[in-house]
Amino acid sequence: MSTTALELEAVTAGYGDNPIVREFSAHLEAGTITTLLGGNGAGKSTLLRAIYGTNRLFSGRILFKGKAIERLPPWERLRRGVGFVPQGRCNFPAMSVGENLKMGCYTLPGARHEAAIGRMTDLFPLLREKWRTEAGNMSGGEQQILEMAMVLLLGPSLLLLDEPSLGLSPRMQGDVFAMVQRIAATGVTVLIVEQNVRGALLISDRALVMEQGRRFMEGSAAEVRTDPRIRQAYLGGNIKETAA
Repeated sequence: MSTTALELEAVTAGYGDNPIVREFSAHLEAGTITTLLGGNGAGKSTLLRAIYGTNRLFSGRILFKGKAIERLPPWERLRRGVGFVPQGRCNFPAMSVGENLKMGCYTLPGARHEAAIGRMTDLFPLLREKWRTEAGNMSGGEQQILEMAMVLLLGPSLLLLDEPSLGLSPRMQGDVFAMVQRIAATGVTVLIVEQNVRGALLISDRALVMEQGRRFMEGSAAEVRTDPRIRQAYLGGNIKETAA
């Protein structure tokens, strides 16, 4: 029996007095991967930030595991199990991989640090291999894996990913997508905004499509991938998808 991890009810969100996302509704089933698609400025990143609580929610409800979280600050949403890896590098580049992982444990009781880090090095063996390497000296893909691990240390059951493969080589993009699948296999629900639309849809269960801040389409990833409108806009020779 499926369980709903996240419900968005007519969410309108943005910055200052400017709503970007308008009356957006959707639900994510636990343990699934959902890709969020849309053109430049459609509101994809804004929606992720609204779920995490780092921009203004004008109206609507955000329910996580059946409980409303829209009035909670980001740190409380994180404590309840919502993790967010924003676009761009967000590690400590002059610190080693091991030091970065230890920093990622800052909200955990000290007695749990070793076990949490052990789970991440088991899930991502690369981090054990690079333990003493400065994060800034790793490739973009390796840093992206480190940043996902830093968020996963706290044991979120919902992971929001904003453009995890942006700027990476095709090989490293494949590695990152494989890691996302590995994360979902542990039971974590994943909502991903991704410029590599084809790659993201191939690993996803569901897809949501935004246009001008509103929900335009929702369906299985396979259905959305084969829809003529989506193929024309994102999977042909004229792919316009960039970060919102």
